[in-house]
Amino acid sequence: QVQLVESGGGLVQAGGSLRLSCAASRRTFMSYAMGWFRQAPGKEREFVATISWSGDSTNYADSVKGRFSISRDNAKDTLYLQMNSLKPEDTALYYCTRARGGQIYTTPALYDTWGQGTQVTVSS
Repeated sequence: QVQLVESGGGLVQAGGSLRLSCAASRRTFMSYAMGWFRQAPGKEREFVATISWSGDSTNYADSVKGRFSISRDNAKDTLYLQMNSLKPEDTALYYCTRARGGQIYTTPALYDTWGQGTQVTVSS
């Protein structure tokens, strides 16, 4: 069974940076697109970024474009999210997720495996 384990969250001041990582438990990671979603208290889970299985295609939410960068290392079965110029509104629980196929999606329903999440808190 594929498992996803996020790490790298924490408390950072506005304007700071964090790098999230997501380790997959098996080599099925390489055949699937991957994504990051986030959920703030009292809000619905929202799309952040996604990357195709090859890494050639990416897509970002408008709210993070130009500040966040998604990447993957298929040899290490690891997904990354580099977050720069963080804002208080970026505060949320960040989830790593695997898509149902190799193409990128922005809809949570098209992802079938989720990690437990890593908390990111940005202070003003």
